Amino acid sequence: MTSTLRRAGGFAVVGTLALAAPSLGTAAFAPFAAVALLAAFVIDDGPLFELFARPGDRKDGRLNGLAGFSLAATGLALLATVPRARMPLTVFVASVLILAYGNLGARLVDTRFDDEFLQTAGFVSVGLLAGTIGQVAVVTMTDGQIALSRFIFIAALGALVAALLRSALYERDDPVVMLTVGIALWGVDGLVGPVTPAQTGVAIAMTVALGYAAYALGTASVAGMITGVLLLLVAVGFGGFGWAIVLASFFGIGALSTKFRYERKAERGVAEDNEGARGTGNVLGNSAVSLLAVVGFAAMETIGQPFLSNLFVLAFAGSVAAAMSDTLSSEIGGLFDNPRLITSLKRVSPGTDGAITWQGEVAGVVGAAFVAGAAYVLLPLPDVAAAGAVLAGGFIGMTIDSLLGATVEGVSIGNQSVNFLMTLGGALGAVVVWIPL
Repeated sequence: MTSTLRRAGGFAVVGTLALAAPSLGTAAFAPFAAVALLAAFVIDDGPLFELFARPGDRKDGRLNGLAGFSLAATGLALLATVPRARMPLTVFVASVLILAYGNLGARLVDTRFDDEFLQTAGFVSVGLLAGTIGQVAVVTMTDGQIALSRFIFIAALGALVAALLRSALYERDDPVVMLTVGIALWGVDGLVGPVTPAQTGVAIAMTVALGYAAYALGTASVAGMITGVLLLLVAVGFGGFGWAIVLASFFGIGALSTKFRYERKAERGVAEDNEGARGTGNVLGNSAVSLLAVVGFAAMETIGQPFLSNLFVLAFAGSVAAAMSDTLSSEIGGLFDNPRLITSLKRVSPGTDGAITWQGEVAGVVGAAFVAGAAYVLLPLPDVAAAGAVLAGGFIGMTIDSLLGATVEGVSIGNQSVNFLMTLGGALGAVVVWIPL
């Protein structure tokens, strides 16, 4: 057994102390606080030190990693027991176990396979299982009602958030990961409604299948795949299957259009970098607005504001239509000659920021129309006119992207910021067009 696997097992044992929370009540923080003190000031040699020590800990002569992990768990325990508005104990336990056992799952896979995707799958799978079991254990000890579908959904979200953060951070940043997962799941627990077994099962199956397909086909990096899967799961939980299908249609069609005649686009200098595999920044740039919209929809539904709910539905669909429209206009339009700069209509070289072709514009409008039609069928749009507003929002977003590309992209803002502003323009455009109708 490797030292990293033994260390992960040791951290998993420490994380299991969270299961004592229902019995300890307001003293739920005490076991983790004690471990933190021992790690920081007492254990500086011997078998326990060797078990838990990370490379940097040996240099400092102190178990900083274990101390940080335990202090993060202490903080979450205090949030779950002290404030008037408390974090649910189920969320506290799930957050600790997801990270502790997720790391163990990743290390188990690492002993046999040197593959980032498989290691991430190990983290998410074991973290999801541990987080679910932890929540069930808590409600069993407190004589609460077991909502297994909801627990699985919460654990899946937490495991994906943790995996995404770990892909961008170092092992020493695990305390940040744990705290972020805890706060995120606390918010999700307060907003997400009842989750049915079918909803959970189909959502996880769909997101896993699409995530694997994206990675296997090379249309997304591991981090990009995790981000896309996470967004789809959020869409299902806060909106429903229709929301996820609309978003997945953009991911799928957009990815295929990126790969379409990729070699030809590479020769012309208009192809996406990294062989078309989109990373976290690209996925979030195109989908952050839709994520905010679906969460806003859930919040408005919770407090009973139907008009505002309608606006968030429109904003979601408009942002996805803009992302689809812009992607197709770029990927299809880049294959044709004689592009013109949108601000002056002068001919420019292929790949010039802000350049458009009539073929690309037509492809973009078709993409926006596809999303508008899908939204009309699958989303709770208020009326037929709203579908037209979504189409308009897609065209507006595509045009904003071209205008920003011709004026400020590469000078004061980057591509990801342009994508965000483009989708925001699509969302606001759909809302503004619909309201007068």
